[in-house]
Amino acid sequence: LAAADDEAPMGDSARRCLATGEPGARDALLRFVVAPAPALGLVPDIAGRLPGRGLWVTATRPALERAMARNAFARAARAPVKVDPDLPARGEAALAARRGDLLGLARRAGVAAAGFEKTRAALAKGRLVLIVAARDASPAESARLAGPGIPRLDLLTRDELGRAFGRDALVHIAITDAGWAGRLTNAHARLAGFRRVADAS
Repeated sequence: LAAADDEAPMGDSARRCLATGEPGARDALLRFVVAPAPALGLVPDIAGRLPGRGLWVTATRPALERAMARNAFARAARAPVKVDPDLPARGEAALAARRGDLLGLARRAGVAAAGFEKTRAALAKGRLVLIVAARDASPAESARLAGPGIPRLDLLTRDELGRAFGRDALVHIAITDAGWAGRLTNAHARLAGFRRVADAS
């Protein structure tokens, strides 16, 4: 389903954050919708496809917690809205799942290869544009894959990377397409707004 979104005067590419009141690019914010069944309350719409009016918050845990504390969702919806206290954790889990889904799609598109040796081979052939590494990867092993100008994303665990490829665990994934690298980098940035904050606390 195409998203039946709120029509913000700032245009299709930007929305206003409920927590800060500041406009931001859609891919830097998280969209929430009020579920048709009241008992389900507020639902994170990570892919931006659920029908209903979009309620947008900057993609960080502090921004979401601020919106919750200010009852911003109910005020924006102009109606009572059930907000689960665990919404930040649910949002993080949904963002992590989205990262995994994108990796799975990249694999099926033939632009993602799993494992240290395949990643090293892509680097040697000049085809490597992005390394996705487990957050608990060995620094020494990862250093052997370091290439000039090759970015590295490292928020997911070995188990989360493994699930994206139907395996028990993975440490390194090679991305060989710039377009897919951009999609994954954007998904990484939104997850970082939740997971990096949790790591620092």
